[in-house]
Amino acid sequence: MKKLSGSSLTKLSKAGLNSDINVTPLVDVCLVLLIIFMVVTPMLQKGVPVNLPVTEDPEKTPDTEKQLQISVKADGSVYVGPNAVRKDQVQTTLQEIHDRTPDREIAVKGDRLVKYGDILDVLKSCREVGFNDVGLIAQPKKGPGEAG
Repeated sequence: MKKLSGSSLTKLSKAGLNSDINVTPLVDVCLVLLIIFMVVTPMLQKGVPVNLPVTEDPEKTPDTEKQLQISVKADGSVYVGPNAVRKDQVQTTLQEIHDRTPDREIAVKGDRLVKYGDILDVLKSCREVGFNDVGLIAQPKKGPGEAG
């Protein structure tokens, strides 16, 4: 019987098994996932970005799929979700939404520089249409040890 010196069986038995775990690919994947989350997280905010007023201890409510965000920007423009709506059409737009989903939660985001009356007009429209679960969104005040 002739012995084959180039067979894979003899190479395996001479080299031995390597049981070390190579963590480099794991670290690479984790860093890529971290970068993806850092880029995507700011895009997850609902509605139109506004400069929110700061309060001491705002009540925390979870964001749900049922929640509709209405934004009032500093120039007085009103956005229902991502769509701009003229001031005189806010109530009719909200009525259409209420007819489709009457149990929807409303979250009003008002810019800190907007006139108080503009936000009250939006809140009044929400109440007149029939939405009962209407709230205001504010930014929590940063404590002395928190970065901001």
